[in-house]
Amino acid sequence: MKRILFTLLQCTWGILQTIAGAIVFIIFRQCRHYSFGGAVATAWTLDTGVSLGLFIFTDADGRLLEHEYSHTIQSLILGPLYLPVIVVPSLLWAGLPPLRKMRRERHIHYNSFFTEKWAEKIRSRLFKAG
Repeated sequence: MKRILFTLLQCTWGILQTIAGAIVFIIFRQCRHYSFGGAVATAWTLDTGVSLGLFIFTDADGRLLEHEYSHTIQSLILGPLYLPVIVVPSLLWAGLPPLRKMRRERHIHYNSFFTEKWAEKIRSRLFKAG
């Protein structure tokens, strides 16, 4: 029942990010895909993780997969606000060269940013060990 509700909410309340995730899924259709907590996980070769509605894309299992799954919970909570509140700031935090340089020079952990800190809090509650 939980998976049905998860899928239903991601395909209604989280439809914008789920459509974006479906497009990325199609682009990476040659990669291995599997189910994780009701989400569709894709094992891609990019050195990063992304969560878009019903879809998770990572190069690793374990903690990163759990972290990205936690972003799917943020998607359920925020619905259409997920893209401007979580995705855009996260992409900027991860990708802008001045921010990358600042994190490196000041030894600022990636997960100290509000979007990532919140995802880590969710992850620690969902996946008690680790």
